[in-house]
Amino acid sequence: MRITPALVAACAAIGTVLTAPHSSAAPGYDEYVALGDSWAADATLAAALVTTEFVPAGCAQRIDNYSRQVAAALDIPTFRDAACAGAVTADMLVDQPVGRDLWPGANTPQFDRLTPTTDLVTVLIGGNDVGLAAAVRGCVTVDPAVSPCQRTWVVDGVDRMSRNIAAAEPHVTAAIEGIRLRSPDARVLMLDYFEGVAANGGCFPTIPISPTDVDWLAAKLVELDAMLARVARRTGVEFVDTYAGSAGHDACQAPGVRWAEGLVPYTSDPPGPALPFHPNQLGVNYQARTVISALTA
Repeated sequence: MRITPALVAACAAIGTVLTAPHSSAAPGYDEYVALGDSWAADATLAAALVTTEFVPAGCAQRIDNYSRQVAAALDIPTFRDAACAGAVTADMLVDQPVGRDLWPGANTPQFDRLTPTTDLVTVLIGGNDVGLAAAVRGCVTVDPAVSPCQRTWVVDGVDRMSRNIAAAEPHVTAAIEGIRLRSPDARVLMLDYFEGVAANGGCFPTIPISPTDVDWLAAKLVELDAMLARVARRTGVEFVDTYAGSAGHDACQAPGVRWAEGLVPYTSDPPGPALPFHPNQLGVNYQARTVISALTA
């Protein structure tokens, strides 16, 4: 999902910066680079939580996203975060336009942050390549008996989202190979997307998506994550499975329990503006804990 700076600036900003606890058990790293899309940026609409240290404001990168928590917890001296809302694998190599209103500009190619001395890389990418985030917006309906996503994406027995996932696999593979080429000695961790949508029929009308479409979205998320796991195995990088530990924390759950927000652009964790169907602070902290656990195991 691409975030306009006008939307970021318009939202009230309330938030408490949380950091993961220090871990002394992890091996030492000198240079950490984080790559990816809005789920790697942990994109936020709370203007006070948006950082422009490494990327334009239009990337909506959260000042305490999971990669920053990892860098702080492991006391990594050199850290660069290229993650940007709306990013696709092609944006590893080219400028990504962001900010059409107040802050027009571009996020420079994400691979520009990698060097031969980079020794730790995390990457979360692929959701925008397949169009899953954009598909969610087309699922909204006033009638739970109507399933616009199924009608749009499954035509004559062919699931076009499944086709998109298959088509994106070589691009994600190429992204990992590009990391290896630029930072051959780096430890590379590929994350997946945790369970923001569960195959439980949903919670209409709180989230106005039909039970059929909710289950379809949940199945496509599992399919996307399975593709990312295959790429990790094939390319020999480490796979950080955030989906596995996230059951029961989908967007239909109560505040304080859910780790991702639904369609209402507000979160109580912490109170303030939220990006629909993206991690709230609890989800961000969960991502950070999972990566730190992988690094310190």
